[in-house]
Amino acid sequence: MISFIKKLWRDRRGNALVIAGAALPLIVGSAGLASDTIQWALWKRQLQRAADSAAMAGVYSIVEDQGDRTDVSTAVDHDLTYNNHVGITTTKVYVGQPTSGSYSSDAFAVQVKLQVQKRLSFSGMFLSAAPKVVATATATVVPSGHYCVVSLEDTSATGITASGSATVNMGCGMITNSTSLTAAVATGSSSVTATPIAAVGGIDASNNWGTGTVLQPFTIAQQDPYGNVDPPTPSGCKTLSSYDPGNNNKPGGTLDLTNSAAMPAGGTYCLKDNSGTLTIAGNVKLPSGTYVLDATSLKMTNTSAALTCHDCVFILTSSTAATNPSSIGTVSLQGGKLDLTNRSTGTYAGLMFYQDRRAPTCGSASCQNLINGNSSSSLQGAAYFPSQQLTFNGTSGMTTNCLQLVARDVSYSGNMNISNTCDATSGAHDFTGKRVRLVA
Repeated sequence: MISFIKKLWRDRRGNALVIAGAALPLIVGSAGLASDTIQWALWKRQLQRAADSAAMAGVYSIVEDQGDRTDVSTAVDHDLTYNNHVGITTTKVYVGQPTSGSYSSDAFAVQVKLQVQKRLSFSGMFLSAAPKVVATATATVVPSGHYCVVSLEDTSATGITASGSATVNMGCGMITNSTSLTAAVATGSSSVTATPIAAVGGIDASNNWGTGTVLQPFTIAQQDPYGNVDPPTPSGCKTLSSYDPGNNNKPGGTLDLTNSAAMPAGGTYCLKDNSGTLTIAGNVKLPSGTYVLDATSLKMTNTSAALTCHDCVFILTSSTAATNPSSIGTVSLQGGKLDLTNRSTGTYAGLMFYQDRRAPTCGSASCQNLINGNSSSSLQGAAYFPSQQLTFNGTSGMTTNCLQLVARDVSYSGNMNISNTCDATSGAHDFTGKRVRLVA
């Protein structure tokens, strides 16, 4: 026997088979561990995706409930059920506000920690217990940008439209609450440069979006920036001519009331035209103040006309708005010179135009508002038409450094350039948007 072993040892034939046999456990083990590693990484990836989605769902529920965290767990459970497409049964380790770290005091932050324990095919033969895979995600609300155009459209209709040859170049963003897949569109030969352009729904991919424009589809809805501002109840209304001692408020004439004893600067004045429309046909200059238009629209079509009012707001409402909302007036200013700045203090600070939100929503011309001054015009402040469409036909040369447009639907069909630079004392400002994002 000993001699046979010595002979076999000296024999070189078949040594490859011996080496292969000796290495086989190592090869099989390496392959098994590689397979287990891939499987583990896949489970980790699937689990992390589920945790990420659930954390964001929790934050969306807080946003939907305006800061109330009551429905967070329900939203997380629903999301884990709805998005479970891989067949992994997960265990919730923790759902709630982060207990430590940078977001522990963030009222909108939601942390979700998930765990899955499954036996691995190879290493499971050597382990007494299946390993645990853990994934943690934290989401919250973060700023999404600064907006000077807000569309409050919350249906499947398009909220922001640039058409024709409009050239819009803004140092601010635009956002719409429209749920449409084409919530914001730019058509024709229009060109829109803004950062960012955001929407609750989708944003139409187009070459009309200018270079550098950032698109943010499927974001959270923007709150009405003036939702807590209510219109006054009209009282003591007069015609504009009643404030004119010289009775020269006529087409082509000049009406300068900036130093009128009958209309002191900074006052509140209720205007009611018997025709239902206050038409600016000449050169009208008004002192600073709050102008309440009772069942009266504001109109200017004469290219030689002009309307000047600094530190002013025009409020379109009606004493019968509750029973007859269609009596609320609209704005149609086009052709002449507009020199308007917003109210700087008080309830209507920052506002240049304010339309009662009870105004009817419809697609007819009677429910549309138009602002289109000439190249010498200067506008500062917010134009607020929460229930109706606002069309802004900008003109080259128009001064719109600090202009905000807030309407149900916003449409551009002219040229505008907003630098979004507002004086700190003006009372006007842009609006900060928000979005839900994973932060850890």
